[in-house]
Amino acid sequence: MKKIYCLLLSLSLFTTTACGQNQPQHSQKTKKTTMENTIQKPENPYYSNTDTSKLVLSDAEWKKVLPPDLYEVARHADTERAFTGSMWKSETKGTYYCAACGNKLFRSQQKFVSSCGWPSFFEQDNPKSIWFRPDNSYGMQRVEALCSRCDSHLGHLFDDGPEPTGKRYCMNAVSLDFIPDSAEKAAQLKTVVLGGGCFWCVEAVYQNLNGVEKVVSGYAGGTVENPSYEEVCTGRTGAAEVVEITYNPNVTSLDEIYQVFFTVHDPTTLNRQGADVGTQYRSVIFYKNEDEKKEAQALIDALNFRNVYPSKIVTTLEPLKKFWAAEEYHQNYYANNANKPYCQMVVRPKVEKFEKVFKDRLKNKKTQ
Repeated sequence: MKKIYCLLLSLSLFTTTACGQNQPQHSQKTKKTTMENTIQKPENPYYSNTDTSKLVLSDAEWKKVLPPDLYEVARHADTERAFTGSMWKSETKGTYYCAACGNKLFRSQQKFVSSCGWPSFFEQDNPKSIWFRPDNSYGMQRVEALCSRCDSHLGHLFDDGPEPTGKRYCMNAVSLDFIPDSAEKAAQLKTVVLGGGCFWCVEAVYQNLNGVEKVVSGYAGGTVENPSYEEVCTGRTGAAEVVEITYNPNVTSLDEIYQVFFTVHDPTTLNRQGADVGTQYRSVIFYKNEDEKKEAQALIDALNFRNVYPSKIVTTLEPLKKFWAAEEYHQNYYANNANKPYCQMVVRPKVEKFEKVFKDRLKNKKTQ
């Protein structure tokens, strides 16, 4: 059964101009993350394949949640025997994670078969995923490699690796979890429907979020079946301009999608975003089940409690009955019309704000 955590601990604001008004922003935060892990470890509630926030636990707690062999290597810098298992010589395509906390460390493209008998890599997947410190134990001068999320011992870094880096990340196999690409891509994709003003703006933002597979502009809510853009624009159908976001829960989460939502639009203005006025521009989250509703409400309550915005949030939570895709010319609108005045003055500032706040979550930061 999926575990639901309270994800948001704190948010802060900055000011930027979009849609003719000041917009709030939240900062990066320390939090537990509701994710569907690629790897399931129910005995280790701190494990996440996507959460990169710092993890600090007592030695006693680590001993409780880690297998004995991993505990000795990860927390006491023990070294496993060389040529243990087949990971050291495996050439299967996939991703390597910290076995203690789930932090993403390496891709198979960065691995090479070394004669040392331990899994070896010439480059880490993210420059921030591993940190280093001098290790003078056993009368040797080495460089210890540790997971940046949980500070677990992974192995050592040497200067005898192949080009282009000349480095050899010599890792303990027990410190690594490996998931082949086929398993990662087999995760069932999920969808969420929400509206935050003009759908051109919202679509353009989410198309750049890592883990989002597809964004479709459309309509939801109201009393008219499959309404047209012209009908929705009258404000009399009850429908809202929305986007349907298809995402990979192993890469992003519903919580992160909600956080982006409350960052790039003003959820405190009733039935309007800047100069766009009408019920079709209302701030709304359409939920498919009670879990989605509760998660959205919990975030709204937290934002209101902390007075993140100068006024109370008016975002409505409405059951999703049907999503209708908008006309073809609305799809990928910003990408196809970036130089038009509305895109320059309204859409672009929202995209730039998203890129600033969520700079570590952009698709172009992802190693393919």
